[in-house]
Amino acid sequence: MSASDDLPVVTTLADAAGLVRCHRGLYVRWSKGPGTDLHKASSTDELTGVSMPGLSANPLDVEEWWAGRPVELWVARRLYDYAHLPHDKGPGVRPWVLRGRETGRGPDNEPLVADVEPMCWIAENVIEAARDEVARQEREWGTLRRKGGG
Repeated sequence: MSASDDLPVVTTLADAAGLVRCHRGLYVRWSKGPGTDLHKASSTDELTGVSMPGLSANPLDVEEWWAGRPVELWVARRLYDYAHLPHDKGPGVRPWVLRGRETGRGPDNEPLVADVEPMCWIAENVIEAARDEVARQEREWGTLRRKGGG
């Protein structure tokens, strides 16, 4: 397990989909990177401050019910759903792909991943391509961004 941020960069949505086709058990994490994350190897629940047993991440594996639909669209949706995080979490936050062992679920039902192996960064233009792909669909879709309120 290297804490290096010197990872290959996936630069197209097609390449991101190819990675998902070739490997099971991949996750995407939005953070400042493995160099920052791997020394602590856990995420903190923002509401309560409780340390969780792994890094929060989102699965990239294609579900069986997707049944032959384009992997590019699957990956686009998985990336698009959290594309607001760099804005919300601040400068330097970007997506990277990892493999690891799921140790539980966080408060948003996201997997918590330990024994993390960083795989690659996802370039900003891939996120733009994901936005474009989602926009081409027949139905409107928004990110999973929460708004405070009451």
